[in-house]
Amino acid sequence: MSPADEQGYSDYGDTGHTRTRLPDNDPYGGAPRRPTRSSSRGLITVVGVVVLLIAAIAFANRGDHSSADSPTASSRKPPATDPTAASGTRPVTTKTAGIPSNFPQTEQGAQSAAANYAVVLWSDGMVDTTNRHRIVEAVADPSAQQRLQTDFDANYTADFLKNIGLSPNGGTPQGDTFVNRTLPAGAKTTSYSSEAATVEVWCNGLFGLAGENSNTPVTSGWFTVTFKLKWNGSDWKVLDTSLKTGPTPITGDNPVSSADAIGKAVKEFGGFTYAR
Repeated sequence: MSPADEQGYSDYGDTGHTRTRLPDNDPYGGAPRRPTRSSSRGLITVVGVVVLLIAAIAFANRGDHSSADSPTASSRKPPATDPTAASGTRPVTTKTAGIPSNFPQTEQGAQSAAANYAVVLWSDGMVDTTNRHRIVEAVADPSAQQRLQTDFDANYTADFLKNIGLSPNGGTPQGDTFVNRTLPAGAKTTSYSSEAATVEVWCNGLFGLAGENSNTPVTSGWFTVTFKLKWNGSDWKVLDTSLKTGPTPITGDNPVSSADAIGKAVKEFGGFTYAR
């Protein structure tokens, strides 16, 4: 589980009435053609067509406004809600050690917790050992805390930090900006009970060192984090995590920004508290 694995209504106008205009003069040299009086049969035909047309328009415009007394109206069901639609639930307002906390004991609460935990567990704060331990302690269930600490510590070895251009203690070269930001694109629950949940969070990630002399420029990648969560009586806490790459969309044709622009954006644009 390496941290580097880490875009109107169409206006229906008035019905057009085509009027056929006969030539003023007979093209074959006859006398000028004059309008003739319609026969009674023709008039009846026209009236009948108009009546049918009005009835058809009225039927089409009726839509779903059928009477509640009709047998179909009482059995009609509303369309199913899109499972990817936002629930409208507000983000939590409380934090523990600067990390969103006190998520509700619901399926949506578990998804919200997982999204926020993905953001903090795959962030630039994880390169510093003390800060990393603080983060893991805040989100982990006590029964899994030591194991998770060991797993994440194994990811941030001195060799790994050196390879990405940082000092052995996670320090950034002067003038450079270390970037490790996770942006959840969606979440889904694969299993749920009031005491435990498994949630997958699909994420876009930015990772690298923004600087003129950086050998590891900031790149963008897609990955999915799976969380096993436990309800501890007041919040959802992490029992285990796993990560896999993708799903990955085709890269767009946006021009690549400079290292200065990336570093400035990371410093100026803050993150969010996510809610499902």
